[in-house]
Amino acid sequence: MNASRYQRNQHVDLDALQKAVLDYVHERVVLSPPLDGPLSEEELRSIVGRTITTQGVGPVEAMRVFAEDLAPACLSADHPRYLSFIPCAPSDAAVMFDLVVGASTIYAGSWLEGAGAVYAENEALRWIADLVGMPASAGGVFVPGGTIGNLSALVAARHTARENAPAGVRPNKVAATFGAHSSIKSACEVMDADFVGVATDEHGRMSGEALRAVLAESPGEFFCVVATSGTTNFGIVDNLAVVAQVCREFGVWFHVDGAYGGAGLAAPSVRHLYAGIEECDSFIVDPHKWLFAPYDCCALLYRRPELARAAHTQRAGYLDVLTDAPEWNPADYSVGLSRRARGLPLWFSLVVNGTDAYTAALEQTLEVAAYAEAEVARRPEFELVRGRDLTVIVFRRLGWAAADYHAWSDKVMEEEFAFVVPTTHDGETLARFAIVNPMTTLEDIAGILDSMAAFAPAHA
Repeated sequence: MNASRYQRNQHVDLDALQKAVLDYVHERVVLSPPLDGPLSEEELRSIVGRTITTQGVGPVEAMRVFAEDLAPACLSADHPRYLSFIPCAPSDAAVMFDLVVGASTIYAGSWLEGAGAVYAENEALRWIADLVGMPASAGGVFVPGGTIGNLSALVAARHTARENAPAGVRPNKVAATFGAHSSIKSACEVMDADFVGVATDEHGRMSGEALRAVLAESPGEFFCVVATSGTTNFGIVDNLAVVAQVCREFGVWFHVDGAYGGAGLAAPSVRHLYAGIEECDSFIVDPHKWLFAPYDCCALLYRRPELARAAHTQRAGYLDVLTDAPEWNPADYSVGLSRRARGLPLWFSLVVNGTDAYTAALEQTLEVAAYAEAEVARRPEFELVRGRDLTVIVFRRLGWAAADYHAWSDKVMEEEFAFVVPTTHDGETLARFAIVNPMTTLEDIAGILDSMAAFAPAHA
C-alpha cells in the first residue's frame, strides 16, 4: 500500500504511525536492550486479548500493544548476557537500514527488478568470498538462514554429480560428522538423500582417514562432503585442508558450513584454523550470527555459480524475460524465488563502519571468550569439557545433575539477569557459553560464573 491508501483508512494517521515506530526503534537501539522473557499463551491471552478486529485500533494503540505487551514477552537476542544457542548482535547501522529495506519494497530476486540492491548485495558477498579465498568468478546469494543455505548447496552438489555420473549411477549420499548442524540431516530428509556419518579424531574434528574409508566403501555414490567451520555445540573447526584433499581424491563436492564460525575468517588471530577452506565448492555463513546483521541473513557462495544456476533456475513462460537474460538473478542460486534484499543491512553496515571495525569487533568477542575459558579453568567449581576453537565454551559445574543446570538457568532468566541454557553431549548435561556480542564484557562473564558457583540446588 502506498501513503495515500494508508491515509484513506480513517484509523491510520501516517504521521502518528511514523512517530510511534521511529520512537520505538530509536529507544530500542539507543538504550541497553532488556533481556525480557517468555510468557505462557494463557498469560498473553489475559494481557493482550484479541488484537485483530474489524475496525482496527489505529497505529498508536497497535504500537503500544507491541511495545508494552508483546515485545517484553520475547527474549532479546542482542542482550550482552544472552549466551545461549547462537545470539544475534546487529550493528546500529544494520538495524536502522533494515527499516529502509522494508520501506523500499524491493524485489531482489532478479537484476531486472532490483539491480541496485543486487549490486550492493554482491559487494557484500564479494567481501566474504575474498575472506574465504574463492576465485573472482565465485558468487551466490543471501538466503534466510543456514538451513536453506545448506539445502541449496546440497541441491546444487547433487545436480552436478548426477549430470557427470556414469550411466546408471545416481549419487545420493552425503558425508558429514554427527557434530554437523542438524540442518544437514534435515536437508537429506527433504531431498530423500542418505546421510552417512564420519568419525571424528581426538579433537572432535572430521577424520581424514575415516572420510576416505567412507567414500571408498561406496564409490560414485556420494555427491557431497560437508565440513564445518565452527560447530554449533562446541565451535569446532574441522581440519578443512585434509577434508579438501580427500574430496579432490574422490571427485566429490566439498561444502563448508560456516553458519556460526565462518565469521572468524575476518579475525587474524584465528584465521589459521580455516586453512584449506579456499578449496571449497560452496560455503555458507550467517551474518546474523557473528557478523552483526539482523535476522534473517545467510550468505551462500559457490566456487562455480553456473553449476548452482543450472540446478536452481525455475522455468515458466512468465519468467522467460529473466531466465533468458545474461544478468545476475539471485533467485537462480538457491531454493526459493521470492526474496527480499536481506543482504542490504550487512552491506550498509560494512559501508558505514568499514571492515576494520568488523575485525576489531570479532577480536573483542574472541578476547572475552578467552577470558571465559581461562576463568572456567581457574575456578575450582568448574571443569572445561574441551578447549575452545572460537567463542563457544562448554564446561561442567562440578557436582551438578541435569536438574541443577536447568534450575539455575530458569532462575537467572526469571531474574532477567542472563539467558544461559544448558546443552548435552554424550548423554551429559553441560553448561555452554556462545559469545558473539561485542557488548558482552568480562564482568558479564564473571557475574554469570559467580551466580553458578553460588547457586544452591534444591536437592542439596
